[in-house]
Amino acid sequence: MVTLALREQAIMKPGSLNNMQRNTIETWMGLVVLLIAGSFLWVAYSVSDFSPAGDLELSAEFSTAGGLKIGDDVRLSGISIGKVVDLSLDTESFTANVRLAIADDVALPSDSSARIASASLLGGNYLEIIPGFETDVLANGDTITDTRDPVNLTDLLGKAVFAGGQ
Repeated sequence: MVTLALREQAIMKPGSLNNMQRNTIETWMGLVVLLIAGSFLWVAYSVSDFSPAGDLELSAEFSTAGGLKIGDDVRLSGISIGKVVDLSLDTESFTANVRLAIADDVALPSDSSARIASASLLGGNYLEIIPGFETDVLANGDTITDTRDPVNLTDLLGKAVFAGGQ
């Protein structure tokens, strides 16, 4: 009987019960942290839009892309109707080809124009569609021919500064 009690004391080290309780608490806290992180990821995924805007794919040619990036908004009257899906360089004419995906429920007149606009003074651009007046509408694969290049604020500021001295 005495030897059995000595064996149990040898097996159970002092404070081992506290270590076991602490490990259980740490395990539960880790699960809570993982659950909270998972819920944040789920909310971020549900709020963001990773899918293409729609079935209507158009293109436009600009002399400069002006900081436009893949994923930037395509807006009509300030409302996002699509995304920029591709930027490429035409090696023959040295123009920037911009492909955009537009929501298929938006019917753009065939004489619509496009321009690259600045989202804010801190940066960021979007492609703005200015609707035309034709009754014919742009179809999938069509090109917007009337494009306007972005206004470079640095160039405008330089012109204003140096023009003021004359």
